[in-house]
Amino acid sequence: MLIGQEITVLGGGIGGLAVSLALARHGAQVTVLEQAPAITEVGAGIQISPNGWVVLKALGVAEAVAEQAPRSRAVRLRDFRRGAEVFSMALNDPAKPWHFVHRADLVDVLAAAAQGAGVTLRLGTRITAVTPEGEGARITLEDGREEAHGLTISADGLHSPARKVLNPRTRPFFTGQVAWRATIPQDGSLAPEAHVFMGPGRHLVRYPLRQGKLVNIVAVEERDGWVAEGWHHTDHPANLRRAFSDFCPEVKNLLARAEEVNLWGLFRHPVAVNWYQGGLALLGDAAHPTLPFLAQGANMALEDAWTLARCLSEEDLPEAALARYQALRRDRTARIVEAATDNATNYHLRPGPLRFAAHSALRLAARAAPQAVTNRYAWIHTHDVTA
Repeated sequence: MLIGQEITVLGGGIGGLAVSLALARHGAQVTVLEQAPAITEVGAGIQISPNGWVVLKALGVAEAVAEQAPRSRAVRLRDFRRGAEVFSMALNDPAKPWHFVHRADLVDVLAAAAQGAGVTLRLGTRITAVTPEGEGARITLEDGREEAHGLTISADGLHSPARKVLNPRTRPFFTGQVAWRATIPQDGSLAPEAHVFMGPGRHLVRYPLRQGKLVNIVAVEERDGWVAEGWHHTDHPANLRRAFSDFCPEVKNLLARAEEVNLWGLFRHPVAVNWYQGGLALLGDAAHPTLPFLAQGANMALEDAWTLARCLSEEDLPEAALARYQALRRDRTARIVEAATDNATNYHLRPGPLRFAAHSALRLAARAAPQAVTNRYAWIHTHDVTA
């Protein structure tokens, strides 16, 4: 039982706010420590697939999110040079909704719901160190002060101090790929679909946000040069346009309107071996950072949040709850991280027999057995942690 139990959550992003809301609904007294001075508009678009949507529904916020993020209708894979469609996957099953959501809109909805449920947000709280201590954790703040907390959940991203403490030997490595991210004003004419333009060593994804008033761009390029990790680094739009200058006119015309872009290096992180120690636990990217090739980062964090809150509410001992949480989540997230890594290869085939054969097979499957390709990832999208 969690009624009256004090729990601290580190990080006011999607995973942190979702778990704080779920815990508060079980009666816990939750405090969220967030380093930003305000819950402000950050990031860009994310895709919420059915496995993440069921969590938003169970948390009671799906309707509020859907008001700003209508249902998606399809994902279309297209050739980079001509723009011709190679394969399309319809997303029209009413029981399995997909939504393209602006990250800031989802954070706003979750923050409002969490505060409405009694969660306390401590903003401007920058943490430099976290150490497991008894059934909780000791936290060191930027100004050197230390605080003792009870059960603590670290949902503060891939640079989480807690991740480094619980998994000191894990090291990421540069994948040889970089990604640009941008949002571009749009007139609302784009259909609610994700389009993936596949080229040699590169691909670009675009889909509309906020009722079509914005279009979200994620563009990935293979390169030898190392680029720093973290999507907040800025780059000149001309570099993005140059990298995709041989793509079809539709892509070039879209990128011509990009005024601000972010660039970051894509690093492969191992899934954490240890998700908890004492009263300190990892959640979301702190436990399993993933590459953006299956659009599952936010969805996995939502699944984590619901599962952790359920385990804590059903187990008498916190350590038993955290052990059960890790057992339920680690293998699934590791499999998703591996699948996301493999998917980059599918998008970046060079011209030649392999690319021709792969695209021909997709076109044939689209006509003969479209569900065969769709069902390849059914194990991800049909999973329901709330069931």
